[in-house]
Amino acid sequence: MQQPQIPHVVVVMGVAGTGKTTIGPLLAARLGVPYAEGDDFHPPANIAKMTAGTPLDDDDRWPWLDAIGAWAHERAGFGGAVSCSALKRSYRDRLRAAAPGLVFVHLTGSRELIEDRMSHREGHFMPTALLDSQFATLQPLQPDEAGVAVDVSGSPEEIAERAVTALRALPEPA
Repeated sequence: MQQPQIPHVVVVMGVAGTGKTTIGPLLAARLGVPYAEGDDFHPPANIAKMTAGTPLDDDDRWPWLDAIGAWAHERAGFGGAVSCSALKRSYRDRLRAAAPGLVFVHLTGSRELIEDRMSHREGHFMPTALLDSQFATLQPLQPDEAGVAVDVSGSPEEIAERAVTALRALPEPA
């Protein structure tokens, strides 16, 4: 039996501090596709807002999601991996509207583990004070959404390998 194809464009999602920026490039390298950092798609006003400790609202997120969706659309047929929190179903639906066929890798972990990791990172605009708002907003992947949940305990290499294994176990799209 032939091994199922890895999805062409993968969105590495999850709350802040789950390791999207670390795991995304590792996953992309294992899949042999380019990686895009979702934070790079934020307009300066969004970064300023988050740096000040103010959560983004949906009006802030729509242009950001549209920019990521446009990148994913351009990569369709060529492959890619992009990080994006994609916390709500409506955000993932918006991304899928721009780029049908997206598959999500939801990085998951305990609040304690994620907060600990966030407290040790340097130079990131997202303060740990916003973690509660991230968890409050999070709507995990639903059974009808193409994707996998991957626990973030362990080394980045172990997490990326678990993600590849989980993606390969997905049924091929119809």
